[in-house]
Amino acid sequence: MAGCQPCSRSEDQSLQSSSSGYPLEAVRGEERPGPSAPRVDPHPPPPSRGWKRRREESEEETAPGAEDVWVVETLCGLKMKLKRQRLSSVLPEHHEVFNRLLEDPVVKRFLAWDKNLRVSDKYLLSMVIAYFSRVGLFSWQFQRIHFFLALYLANDMEEDNQAPKQAIFSFLYGKDRSQRPLFHKLRFQFIQSMGWKTRVSREECEEIQAFDPELWVWGRDRTLMP
Repeated sequence: MAGCQPCSRSEDQSLQSSSSGYPLEAVRGEERPGPSAPRVDPHPPPPSRGWKRRREESEEETAPGAEDVWVVETLCGLKMKLKRQRLSSVLPEHHEVFNRLLEDPVVKRFLAWDKNLRVSDKYLLSMVIAYFSRVGLFSWQFQRIHFFLALYLANDMEEDNQAPKQAIFSFLYGKDRSQRPLFHKLRFQFIQSMGWKTRVSREECEEIQAFDPELWVWGRDRTLMP
């Protein structure tokens, strides 16, 4: 992604179309959205129930959005040993977008609320960055709604208990339940923009964390909870 000047339009206006042609409409947490509704495929393919997995399971496959290359590991005389190395689609720009959204006041309040890390531990937050790298938006197009769309999807993929993620709606829309269908329409558009590549391996999550290991959110580790 190339860096661009920040978009002057407010969050309640529609975003620029993604690379797949599905616009993602930004919605303010404190305000009602504008009168225009997002254009959605009337028959989106349903998400496969086979997507869900537990992060503790072994992961043999390469995550979507990444490519394998073979590199020389050792060279001894005429013999050389090759190893497979994964090329990630995550770029520094995606980390910068993520860091910027961590400063959003609604995102800050949400992370402070989730003290037990039921919705936003370090692996789920790593998946947010992975999804940012696949959705095909410019850096300046990412807004608060994209953070929560990605985090909601990460919970869909990883968590058995789906109840805690419902708190996302309270932080985005307050008590206004009428906005939830809009959120789910945007979620389908978000997935379609990624080409339905929703799987993120544990290896990729750890590589994302290793890019800036001192970032405070990587301390959100459930295994360290009392």
